Amino acid sequence: MTATVGGVGKTGPSGAVPAGRSVASRIAERLSGGLVRVVLILVGLFWLVPTIGLLVSSLRTPQDMSASGWWSVFTEPSQLTVDSYRKLLENSDITDSLVNTVLITVPATLLVVVIGALAGYAFAWMEFPGRDWWFLGVVSLLVVPVQVALIPIAELFGNIGLFGSILGVILFHTGFGLPFAVFLLRNFFAEIPRELLEAARLDGAGELRLFARVVMPLGGPAIASLGIFQFLWVWNDMLVALVFTKSGTQPVTVALQTQVRQFGNNIDVLAPGAFISMVIPLAVFFAFQKQFVSGVMAGAVK
Repeated sequence: MTATVGGVGKTGPSGAVPAGRSVASRIAERLSGGLVRVVLILVGLFWLVPTIGLLVSSLRTPQDMSASGWWSVFTEPSQLTVDSYRKLLENSDITDSLVNTVLITVPATLLVVVIGALAGYAFAWMEFPGRDWWFLGVVSLLVVPVQVALIPIAELFGNIGLFGSILGVILFHTGFGLPFAVFLLRNFFAEIPRELLEAARLDGAGELRLFARVVMPLGGPAIASLGIFQFLWVWNDMLVALVFTKSGTQPVTVALQTQVRQFGNNIDVLAPGAFISMVIPLAVFFAFQKQFVSGVMAGAVK
């Protein structure tokens, strides 16, 4: 059914073509979805090229890498070998540094998540004197660059015997990760309906039980996002580790940097070591990808 308004025909509810739209605009709308997908796929493949190149290089011998580019493996697949990974496992500097990286990253991530969640809940739902001022003080620490604290904290750790130890690196990462953790989780916990918390209190739940049984499950996406951010930051850090560690406590980033100094002799160890150090945080990210996206989008859609 078509109605006439001011002499111009308008398509009614049963019409197939909305008024005021040209054929070209409808065709562009239909093509835009597929075109965007193609562009995103191409961009994703483009960003994967260095990763693919590093993987292929780690599976080639030093002689092949010096003779041709990594892409030549597609015409000569016989170049692929796992000898580099075998040599990597025989290199105690790299294997020990991987263990040190895990010993640093896991505790630093867990401490930031646990302490940040407790502090975020306290700032969001507990009343105590100067709460808002304390929160502003914590948030203000976000603007303090890491470089400013390197020398003072290095002197402090040297006086108390923590300089050069794994514990010292863990404490440094924990201290600098907490301001962001408290800021993120406090804002997320503040969005929890007050009625839900009051109902739990009426049922006899104390603060710790309320935090563990109500707040933590609801804050899962934000906590997962925080854990991923902290894990990636600590795992990929080299500046703090370069300053606060010594031989025997160095993480993999520092160990690989040491191998770079002797690039010509250690390329067969450097390539697989760099790939392993990169693929582990990627695996962690993809394992918690759903929770990470949920945490990032939390609050964007009501």
